[in-house]
Amino acid sequence: MTKGSTLQISCAQFEPRIGELERNVATSLSLIASAADAGSDLIVLPELCNSGYVLASRQEAFELSEDAATGPSIAAWVKAAAERNVYLVAGFLERDGVRLYNSAIVVGPDGPVGTYRKNHLWDAEALYFERGDLGFPVFHTSFGRLGVLICYDGWFPEAWRLLALQGADLVCVPTNWVPMEKQPDGLPAMANVLCMGAAHSNSMVVAACDRVGMERGQPFIGQSLIVDHNGWPIAGPASHCETEMITAVCDLSQARRQRNWNSFNQVMRDRRTDLYGEMLGTTARPNWY
Repeated sequence: MTKGSTLQISCAQFEPRIGELERNVATSLSLIASAADAGSDLIVLPELCNSGYVLASRQEAFELSEDAATGPSIAAWVKAAAERNVYLVAGFLERDGVRLYNSAIVVGPDGPVGTYRKNHLWDAEALYFERGDLGFPVFHTSFGRLGVLICYDGWFPEAWRLLALQGADLVCVPTNWVPMEKQPDGLPAMANVLCMGAAHSNSMVVAACDRVGMERGQPFIGQSLIVDHNGWPIAGPASHCETEMITAVCDLSQARRQRNWNSFNQVMRDRRTDLYGEMLGTTARPNWY
């Protein structure tokens, strides 16, 4: 696992194909093996990387779903993590009874660590998935404290901050980013900007793994990246259209040490919680809501 206080992270950007569970998992296992062979301790995979993303019906979604405890995709990832002595964060289509969730599982060398369920659903996801009901858990690992967000969750600063307040050193983001309207040429993707800003304003490392390709008419933008706790990319952005592995080495202990930006300012300590009641819904909302 980790070498001293450093951690090598890889984001395995690839193109899942809708409904091709065996092919998608086999592709993920090949990428996991390549990253592990190159010395990575933690490998992040895209959102819904076992099933594909653009679902045609709830029936299709249900047929592609699996239980977090018994699903074949999970079993394959658990085996790979144990054999390679690595941690994995992978998006999958989770079934819990008759409920479906857009989820990500965290797996370590000793087995599953925990599951995160996407809290903020994007577009037609609301037709198939329940909103997450597990909150924003922080998972304790041998290298530090790890949080997970999925795609649209990253547009909510509250999500990042709640993970930071629980001590997350690192946030992994399995994602399926799509083109944003009016994206100017020559500027970073909005998703990249949001990851950089969140890493900077919360002093934590962010590893965001996107997919590529076109699925049922929906393009995806790739551009996976790894951002250090200062908010600067240390790997990526990856290609906007090709399978690509990006890898970086970081020191998570620095994310904790450097939350003190100078002799006066510390980003968590400086919060004005006495002024935030309106944002948190604890006072009356203004009439423009």
